[in-house]
Amino acid sequence: MSLSMKGYRVISVDIPRVWNHHEWIQAFEKFLDAIDVHHIHLYGTSLGGFLAQLFAQHRPRRVRSLVLSNSFVETRSFSTAMPWAPIVSWTPSFLLKRYVLTGIRDGPQEPFIADSVDFVVSQVETLSKDDLASRLTLTVDATSVGSLLLSDSFITIMDTNDYCAIPQQLKDQLSERYPGARRAYLKTGGDFPFLSRPDEVNLYLQLHLRRVGVEARPDLVPGVPKGGGDAGSPSERNGGQEDPDDPSKDNKGNSDSPPAGSQLPPAPESSESHSLDDPPLSTAKILHLDHKVMTVLIPSGFLMIQDVVLLIAWEMLAFHSLRLYVGSLYTIWNYSWKFRQAV
Repeated sequence: MSLSMKGYRVISVDIPRVWNHHEWIQAFEKFLDAIDVHHIHLYGTSLGGFLAQLFAQHRPRRVRSLVLSNSFVETRSFSTAMPWAPIVSWTPSFLLKRYVLTGIRDGPQEPFIADSVDFVVSQVETLSKDDLASRLTLTVDATSVGSLLLSDSFITIMDTNDYCAIPQQLKDQLSERYPGARRAYLKTGGDFPFLSRPDEVNLYLQLHLRRVGVEARPDLVPGVPKGGGDAGSPSERNGGQEDPDDPSKDNKGNSDSPPAGSQLPPAPESSESHSLDDPPLSTAKILHLDHKVMTVLIPSGFLMIQDVVLLIAWEMLAFHSLRLYVGSLYTIWNYSWKFRQAV
């Protein structure tokens, strides 16, 4: 919502109920066609980042840039750790939730991180059995990302330096795959930095978009007149239609007197994140964004956790009680049958 109020067209999507990566690519492309969007900038966390890379690999003409957070380039390690993956679609819902909601460490956490975890847990509780099975299937389906036509300079890797459910080895593989990508580090943030550290994540996203040639559109903000009050802007003279790939627009975007509101806000003093590659925020300017280009946020999907949530404890008790009850019925029936034979 913060980026939308700054004039960016941002759409947050849920991963649909698909059962392999090929279905995901086709479903996401149909979604983009339905909303009439041709080119996108993808931001994905964990599983969302992995799916974003797959889409960029198979649909290179549609993806302009990537922002990957706590993500990975292959799923074989997850597949090895889950030997019962072939029967995941037959697994009861409460067992799927138990597997999904394991991995959060015990002990005190920062309030914002704890709130983000509580929100994710509440969202998982609303998912159906098929949705749970679908996302776990995408996570354990042994696949790796191939080479991308997208240049490393159009990729930003945004990672948290504290605890994360994604093994450090997988995060290192991602960095090695894209050696020329920009790096953005958050000192803390946990598994869901877009929830626990939204201000810092939004600043990094704005820097990334500015670097790849995307400018905020004030006319997209409700209540703001088209043109953003800049009567001499090129978008007004051309009826609001501009091609972000036109190099001539880059020179206009880097002029010494940018339009009002094009400057990024200064980083908050309480921010603990740092980046070695990006310039100071006070010097950041943005380029124009075409109405056919947007930023799409793909959620993380699921992460492996290590503690059983108390919410499903009663389901486990009911499951074991049901086994004892069925066993007792079988024993009684067996003895009754033998008794009738003896009589």
